[in-house]
Amino acid sequence: MEKSTAKFQIDTLDKQILSILKENARVPFLEVARDCHISGAAVHQRVQRLIRLGLISKSQFVLNPKRLGYETCAFMGIFLERASMFKDVVEEIGKIPEVTECHYIMGNYSIFIKVYARNNEHLKSILLEKLQVIKGITRTETLISLEQTIDRQIPVE
Repeated sequence: MEKSTAKFQIDTLDKQILSILKENARVPFLEVARDCHISGAAVHQRVQRLIRLGLISKSQFVLNPKRLGYETCAFMGIFLERASMFKDVVEEIGKIPEVTECHYIMGNYSIFIKVYARNNEHLKSILLEKLQVIKGITRTETLISLEQTIDRQIPVE
């Protein structure tokens, strides 16, 4: 379950630290400390507290799909036979390595996923051989991304 930030008091210093780290999670704590005019130990303690509070959920390297040979990015809306099949369908979708995001949504679709493929033929193969064969999926709609123009996190205010 997600933790709501409304339950937690974060001060201006926490917000400053979060703003720096969201731009570059690899920045050394000593550099953050210099920018915030506090000690490295204080930054470490605050970051650990923010992690415990659930305000920071993870830090990771972000791979460049194109550099790894994945030229096609697509979003797919998935229609389910019955809403009660959601859990089983998501479990099967999770077995497809090219699926990088999966959202349970309201609207026309039940599920919305993000998929990376080497090219359009690979995308077709994922769609026909891996996705549309999952029991409970009645149909899909695919949107191919031509370019990602914005990639950011929410602001820390």
